[in-house]
Amino acid sequence: MISFGPVPSRRLGKSLGINNIIRPKVCTYNCIYCQVGKTMQLSLTRKSFFTPEQILCEVNGHLEKLTADDRPDYLTFVSNGEPTLDINLGLSIEMLKRLDIPIAVITNSSMLPEPDVRHELMQADWVSLKVDAADADTWQKVNRPAEGLKFETVLDGIKLFAGDYRGQLRTETLLCKGINDSQENLRDVANIISTLAPGRAYISIPIRPPSEKSVMPPDVETVNLAWQIFREAGIETELLTGFEGVDTGFTGNIYEDILNITAVHPLREDTLMELLIKNGADFRIVESLLSQRLIRSYLYQGKKFYLRDFHVK
Repeated sequence: MISFGPVPSRRLGKSLGINNIIRPKVCTYNCIYCQVGKTMQLSLTRKSFFTPEQILCEVNGHLEKLTADDRPDYLTFVSNGEPTLDINLGLSIEMLKRLDIPIAVITNSSMLPEPDVRHELMQADWVSLKVDAADADTWQKVNRPAEGLKFETVLDGIKLFAGDYRGQLRTETLLCKGINDSQENLRDVANIISTLAPGRAYISIPIRPPSEKSVMPPDVETVNLAWQIFREAGIETELLTGFEGVDTGFTGNIYEDILNITAVHPLREDTLMELLIKNGADFRIVESLLSQRLIRSYLYQGKKFYLRDFHVK
């Protein structure tokens, strides 16, 4: 259950996900909008979750099960937690490069003050950095960091990495209504991002059920204003406000496909139905997973989603 997909990505095309921290969520943040739920273990300590050999073997085996049409554009470290907490991340990236598929890492940026983390991420072909806030108070409200993290230190780490990185650098700012979508925060975030000189900055909104049910996406006018502010700051900007689509890759094992994807990527009902069709399965497998409390379903913005249930003992 280390790899999943590939899933359609608004940023990366077909993305084969690598969940290198697969246990009830271990992260440096407890973001109010997180799509995989609340953080079970807030931590700043890097540790080993899987060996690089395990990750390579799992990903290689997964690729062998896919059709040629489902060959991914990227192998993406996108975890049930913060991927840079994996002390083997650098070696895993190095070993996965043998597969001749670009490597992407989506990080919340919080571990970038660590020189080892910056060095390891230099090996990735594509890196996305989170920049949701421009001041410590807003950062605390949105990202809810682990005790010991300091906003200015994290920001310094982001700037150090961006200054040295030679791959495809991206940033992502997720806006929550009434929390970090003020004009002041938008302009200050744009100023920070402009100093990083990413190839592109993404502005996103919650489109899947967030960890805090009260979190809502900003209105259309605010999202448009954010785009205008970023563009005025000289930043190539793209909005990630739509649904990625239902074209999800499959391995032929519908049980594992559903569990692996929903561990880090809530499946909208229409996507799940398409996955069942591809695997020649019917809805009874979903009913079975629900009855075993291996997945759960819930509504967000009028759409039904399915997510891995890690609370089962």
